[in-house]
Amino acid sequence: MNHLPRGLALAALISLVACSGGQSGSTFPATSPNDSTTQSVAQSQTSSILHPTFVHSTFVLPSNARWSCAAVLQTGKARCLALMRTDVGDAIPGHVTSDESVPGYGPADLGLAYNIPSTGGSGQTVGIVDAYDDPNAETDLGAYRKHYKLPACTTANGCFEKLNESGTPSSYPAPDGGWATEISLDLDMVSAACPACKIMLVEANSNSFVDLGASVDTAVTQGAAVVSNSYSGSEFAYRDSDYSHPGHVIVAAAGDDGLGPAQPCSFESVVCIGGTSLRKGNEGGGDRGWTERAWAGTGSGCSETVAKPPWQHDAGCINRTEVDVSAVADPETGVAIYDSYAMCCWFVYGGTSVATPLISSFYALAGNAASQHFAKQIWDGKGDNLYDVTAGNNGECQQKYLCQAGAGYDGPTGWGTPNGIEAF
Repeated sequence: MNHLPRGLALAALISLVACSGGQSGSTFPATSPNDSTTQSVAQSQTSSILHPTFVHSTFVLPSNARWSCAAVLQTGKARCLALMRTDVGDAIPGHVTSDESVPGYGPADLGLAYNIPSTGGSGQTVGIVDAYDDPNAETDLGAYRKHYKLPACTTANGCFEKLNESGTPSSYPAPDGGWATEISLDLDMVSAACPACKIMLVEANSNSFVDLGASVDTAVTQGAAVVSNSYSGSEFAYRDSDYSHPGHVIVAAAGDDGLGPAQPCSFESVVCIGGTSLRKGNEGGGDRGWTERAWAGTGSGCSETVAKPPWQHDAGCINRTEVDVSAVADPETGVAIYDSYAMCCWFVYGGTSVATPLISSFYALAGNAASQHFAKQIWDGKGDNLYDVTAGNNGECQQKYLCQAGAGYDGPTGWGTPNGIEAF
């Protein structure tokens, strides 16, 4: 991993502000070079990046949801981003969910909401990287797929593979109940979107980025075309070779704390995934049958450590802008998952942990990971074949598009949510 000391990062940032000029197009917030406010905007922008008081999240986790994984205070450590609803399903003490009463969105709902093709994905392998062991991963995956009448995905039939950080199907790390639910969520979402895809679960020894990054390398080495990472931590580097694999798509969650950058999502080499609230109905018109708005908990923002990729041209952030694309993440409009390790059995989950394996599956369905260059294709498409999300916010910021959804590109939802697989 390649780290840039924070002092150097800030010095480089100030230097960039002094010499950079923002490019803009019709779908970006623009400032004219002759505008008398240009200098004050640049100064405001610099302050908003260097001083957190100018950019802050207003998100508070609702009382009917809780984190699956414990908070992480150390730099270099990651937290899983699974959020469990506590007022539905088997999260309610004494409740037993019947097959007829499973709550949350299932594969059919997600297929309708995002125009997911009913075929595709055969021969594609989606890698799932998480920390620690889920001893019940395969059996819980089987229960989810059986309920929704999806084809079996097992070690025996070659669809499912579980590896440790070193790439062997044994000697797994210590189990962890929080990360086990994250694993179940990730496996179920790939199953929902791409039931024909093979799934490779790689379990890192710990939640350190050293171990998680090594597990991404393992997933790629072992044949995953797309690797999904449903975790985040504070920014610590300007790049990380573990998350850079040309010819493969590395996907990561933007975070569930509202406005603010996070890693690995802010790395140039990663497709950064934001979150939405997804509801049935045509609020605001249209004939899609679903309405989306930016989820207040999704991460987004302007990186403090990662330089601007050449394919990003938004004017309000001199460094890497999060996010690129998004999908459902609000636990209030969450998805059904099956998990039996820490608790049992049917639960409703949200978080950008939902959106990340979903988007990973879209890349697998498209089947062209070898031709992708990070998130460049999403940015080059400027929202083509994506549903534009134009309402909602995830905080307060001076560069409004970084925290408020609007027409074209915005920070919380990127260029939009999937409308089929053509954007990928």
